[in-house]
Amino acid sequence: MNITEKILSKKAGSDVSPGEIIEIDVDLAMSHDGTSPPAIKTFEKIAKKVWNPEKIAIVFDHTVPPNTIGSAEFHKVARKFGRKQGIKNLYTHGEGICHQVLPEKGLVEPGQVIVGADSHTCTYGAFGAFSTGMGATDIAMVYATGKTWFMVPESYRIEINGKLPNNITSKDIILHIIGHVGSDGATYKACEFCGETIDNLDVSSRMTITNMAIEMGAKNGIMEPNKLTLEYIAKRTNKSIDQLNVFRSDKDSVYEKEFSFDISEIEPQIACPNDVDNVKNISKVIGTHIDQGFIGSCTNGRLTDLKEAARVIKGKKVHPDVRLIVSPASKEIYEIAMEKGILKTFMDSGAIICNPGCGPCLGGHMGVLSEGEVSISTTNRNFKGRMGDPKSEVYLSNAGVVASSVIKGYIESPENIL
Repeated sequence: MNITEKILSKKAGSDVSPGEIIEIDVDLAMSHDGTSPPAIKTFEKIAKKVWNPEKIAIVFDHTVPPNTIGSAEFHKVARKFGRKQGIKNLYTHGEGICHQVLPEKGLVEPGQVIVGADSHTCTYGAFGAFSTGMGATDIAMVYATGKTWFMVPESYRIEINGKLPNNITSKDIILHIIGHVGSDGATYKACEFCGETIDNLDVSSRMTITNMAIEMGAKNGIMEPNKLTLEYIAKRTNKSIDQLNVFRSDKDSVYEKEFSFDISEIEPQIACPNDVDNVKNISKVIGTHIDQGFIGSCTNGRLTDLKEAARVIKGKKVHPDVRLIVSPASKEIYEIAMEKGILKTFMDSGAIICNPGCGPCLGGHMGVLSEGEVSISTTNRNFKGRMGDPKSEVYLSNAGVVASSVIKGYIESPENIL
């Protein structure tokens, strides 16, 4: 069996196989300020008390602070529910994006089944957990019962080898993969990432890859935790590594498809409008005019991303016709970036520093694009209207490319800046 099948088998109490329908217990369920109120509305029709207030997390991140009367009402409903139910993991004061906050707070462990009312819940597969997104109605049922059902997914094995070239990050790896597999090429599949490159990535880089598994349509993305990941989890959970329930794929695991990628010579990858799988080498799009750059999101708002961008932009200025918005993924990251002078580097360049949260990624909270404007962004989606007007455009890249581009006023490679 592979990792996904092993985790689901343990939860089901017997060996499972792809295509089988199973009902299993959930270890952790999450909703945010945007999805909690509809989940609560359904929950209150079927139950009075949540199944376990210590296994639920509610994180305010999508519109923090609220930008409309409606979002303020959503906050009020979720806050009241959390307090009434005694939910222990209630994060309402701008702690950051849910997918960054939960691992930071020690809520994510290998071998867990985690569900969240957000499509990028697949991020936690970086820690060896089976994690996936679902709708608010399904989350309401989990809040009430602690259980949910799945059809066991077929698995894809995606092997990545090679040493990362200069100015290449895990964002380039996952964009490269999505460009080959397609935005619907892994629909309802378990995408298992492996290979020497994956083995050598740090925790943040691994999270970037599993975060975007959904952009191939995957049910979940997952990896065997490496040493750095296990050390991170042990520190956050106050457990020893020996206490963690790590699953590893058998050598004779069966996969529906297997892919192999060598990233040792790839260029920075750019997802062009208006699809995440419309991926091109940066050399094909250098010179494309931009109006805005954004560094942040649950994909690339971590400290490694901020460091990479600051390395490029240090001592330089944002182009006068361009705005750069920076939003760290969590309060913890914000504080470290502030202590290390990274935020000052951005401020000195002319960037706008925002509070931790989803920010411009959602188009409607901050950094909204007008008709005809173009943004280059470290986010995970570039659908039409994603960051504002339907006639605006979004290009996706790593943080270093965003930094290079805002200096020039057009899409540019870090190697031409540094």
